[in-house]
Amino acid sequence: MRYVAHRLGQAVIVLAIAFTASFILLQALPGDALVIRFESPEAGLGPEEVARLRESLGADTPLWQQYLQTLGGFLRGDFGYSVQSGTAVSTIIGAALPSTLVLAATAFIVATILAIVLAGLTQLPGFPGLSRLLRSLPSLFISIPVFWLGIVLVQVFSFRLGWVSIINPDPIEGLILPVLALAVPISAPIAQVLIRAIDDVRAQPFIEVVRSRGASDWWVITRNVPRNAVLPALTMAGLLFGELIGGAVITETVFGRAGIGRVTEQAVAAQDAPVLQAVVVISATVFVVINLIVDLSYPLLDPRLSTKGARR
Repeated sequence: MRYVAHRLGQAVIVLAIAFTASFILLQALPGDALVIRFESPEAGLGPEEVARLRESLGADTPLWQQYLQTLGGFLRGDFGYSVQSGTAVSTIIGAALPSTLVLAATAFIVATILAIVLAGLTQLPGFPGLSRLLRSLPSLFISIPVFWLGIVLVQVFSFRLGWVSIINPDPIEGLILPVLALAVPISAPIAQVLIRAIDDVRAQPFIEVVRSRGASDWWVITRNVPRNAVLPALTMAGLLFGELIGGAVITETVFGRAGIGRVTEQAVAAQDAPVLQAVVVISATVFVVINLIVDLSYPLLDPRLSTKGARR
């Protein structure tokens, strides 16, 4: 429980730093979203009306008061209102977040499967040439930009082959290409860490003990190696899930999906600080929660960690 409380305290500190940093950076941006929004000729508002509107929105209060008010609102689940549309930010995020989470979660599952399959194929006995070829693939995958891969997938599988439609697709069909565009680059670091961990475990003395008892290569690879090699890959997977949220923003823009990516793109164009800060804080929260779950799952996967913790 002391370890859990320590990790929860670290998570709270990270979220506080993310909130503070995003608030400061958004306030430091040049320009004024309220001026862009309401002093345009289309709005039809005079200087006095804009000044009253700024006062009602608290835009002219000192920054430390704005910080405390925004922080209090976030703690209550109140993200404020969009400068661009006047809609509650929680409504905007609530409508866009499920689509992004489905895309990120599906891509994460596919990336994990790809990494496990790739790492497993490199350990097949009797195929050294195939093993060397497969070990070079993660370096290739990790160097592919997400936006470039998305454009290539659209050109090949949608425009040329016509296998997947990107114009009014059904929910499942609309996930195929975006998931591949996210999963392939993300699977590479997981596969690299998993391959290295498997190699390290196979060189451990206890593997020789298992072999001396008559265990076959297949038995060692499927029974003894995975559980001892999974922790480094699990750590990498937890870290990369945060990248999936950021990658989803680019991927949704490339494929025209309605999600956090489109909301972020529109908020950046309009300098809509409340929406941008909500996106940053929610993304940081997802990242912190996933890594907290990964850390707390270590003793469940490796009983030696819980034994060492109890001994300490």
